[in-house]
Amino acid sequence: MKKQEDKYNISNLLEIMMALRDPDSGCPWDQEQTFKTIGPYTLEEAYEVVDAIARDDLDNLRDELGDLLLQVVYHARMAEEVGAFAFDDVVTAICTKMIRRHPHVFGDERVVDAKAQTRAWETLKAKERTERLGSVLDGVPVALPALMRGMKLGQRAARVGFDWPDRQGVREKVDEELGELDAAVRGADTEAITAEMGDAFFSLVNLCRHLDIEPEACLRGANARFERRFRSVERSVETGDGDWENYDLDALEALWDKAKEETQ
Repeated sequence: MKKQEDKYNISNLLEIMMALRDPDSGCPWDQEQTFKTIGPYTLEEAYEVVDAIARDDLDNLRDELGDLLLQVVYHARMAEEVGAFAFDDVVTAICTKMIRRHPHVFGDERVVDAKAQTRAWETLKAKERTERLGSVLDGVPVALPALMRGMKLGQRAARVGFDWPDRQGVREKVDEELGELDAAVRGADTEAITAEMGDAFFSLVNLCRHLDIEPEACLRGANARFERRFRSVERSVETGDGDWENYDLDALEALWDKAKEETQ
């Protein structure tokens, strides 16, 4: 193996993983891992990549992409150990897929713009799923974040015409679901409240779809705004007497409004 300050390549990473998984001389922790135990780390690393992007931290993004690549190598190594597939097969599969789904680049077809390409991409994916699966909803990973999965389920159903004709219809559905939620709350039925809250979320996700915005991005933005504004309120309390008990709801609301004016 090269010295630590040297440049490495994918072959080196594959060698490192092979050494870590070696049943005789490898790392005890790495030796005992399985697809199921590594799976949560794979999801976590993907989130950390997205977080680095959201923070515009390219140095951290480099490191997080490395961590995510390690997950791919890890799964491929475990698959090779049981004779399922190897890393090269993973690379071959994605290269084949990208060439097949870009006939306007690697073939003779032409597209006029990015929107046309997106439609063509979705058509190709739908055709592949129809050939491989049963329901149009098959293949949407259960492990996806709920908002993201709801978006994808709505997109799949829309492809076969199961959708509102326009955004106004979805907006009315949001009001309908909120009304049903209010009724469930009045009835103090926890199970019904939970179900109706879920339906309200799902209708909002579909409204995002019709508005061509990402629900996950909306909620991430709302989380970030709340965090910035609440931290501003905290600073205001700390620069005062530092005692939260001395601030009633009206005083805190005033600090919150001030924070909203000062922060994005």
